Amino acid sequence: MILFDLDGTLVDTAHDLAYALNLQRVRHGLAELPLDVIRPYASHGSKGLLAVGFDLTTEDAVFDEMREEYLAIYDQVLTRQPILFDGISELLTSLEAKNIPWGVVTNKPRRFTQPLMQSIGLLTRAACVVSGDDAPQPKPAPDTLLMACKQADINPEQCWYVGDAERDIQAGKAAGMRTVVALYGYLADTDQPAAWGADQTINEPLDLLALVNA
Repeated sequence: MILFDLDGTLVDTAHDLAYALNLQRVRHGLAELPLDVIRPYASHGSKGLLAVGFDLTTEDAVFDEMREEYLAIYDQVLTRQPILFDGISELLTSLEAKNIPWGVVTNKPRRFTQPLMQSIGLLTRAACVVSGDDAPQPKPAPDTLLMACKQADINPEQCWYVGDAERDIQAGKAAGMRTVVALYGYLADTDQPAAWGADQTINEPLDLLALVNA
């Protein structure tokens, strides 16, 4: 079985995440930021986006209020322009043709995961879809990955987990899965994926087929 992270691995959601952040910045009297400035933070959720957009951390008194405001804005635009990464459609079709089940495990809250997956036509095709708030602890804890295995009735040792962030690899390894870094995802210049300890790396989605067939 192949399990995918969502943002930055399966779907390019950076445009909509950035659009929501810039709407919030304008609301607070700030200029919009270029997409290429926001994009590396797109896999890091509202915490990462508020860091780049407002220089906020979870220690700031206004963080929770700003986070709720951002999520409310994103809720209105999350299906505006989600795009499957080049090769993902072909990859999923190939996996299905080989009777290899695939699913999604994301730290994205369920209130966003479900409509996003629905909008790109993947919700009913996935063997399982697990969101960050479906378990007591999201990634880098292995809870959501193990939950996905239970839903699909597959042992973790039979799974590959593909993600573009270090916490994805940490979670996959903690769950006992083989792990793959998606180098085409939202990696920042400061990221060091070679040091994350993943089993494999891929430069584009279709590279995964060679690993599955090996």
